[in-house]
Amino acid sequence: MFLFRRGTDRLTPEQARTRTGDGAAVLLDVREAPEWRAGHAPGAVHLPLTRLLAGASLPPDLRDRPVVAICRSGHRSQQAAKLLAGRGVDAVDVTGGMNAWVKAGLPVVDERGQGGRIA
Repeated sequence: MFLFRRGTDRLTPEQARTRTGDGAAVLLDVREAPEWRAGHAPGAVHLPLTRLLAGASLPPDLRDRPVVAICRSGHRSQQAAKLLAGRGVDAVDVTGGMNAWVKAGLPVVDERGQGGRIA
């Protein structure tokens, strides 16, 4: 189990991949649907920040796992991590978001599992 300082820690893309790679923590993409469809990290779960702000909960199978939030540039994911932490979730976010993920050479797939792009 990871011990995050709820909603305050920021990870590099490489750290995020390491922490979510074994499935103990979940990579939560909080971008909007068109952005998600264009390209996201393999294995990420999609739940837009707009839905979280409207009161949406994490899916039941994710509720007891630490969350690493990611967006395009890091702003929305930082907001999501703080919101989730306020709900009692162990949550951190990725500095620089998917833009930094791509710059780090990490994989991106589209909705069909093919090579994706960041929108």
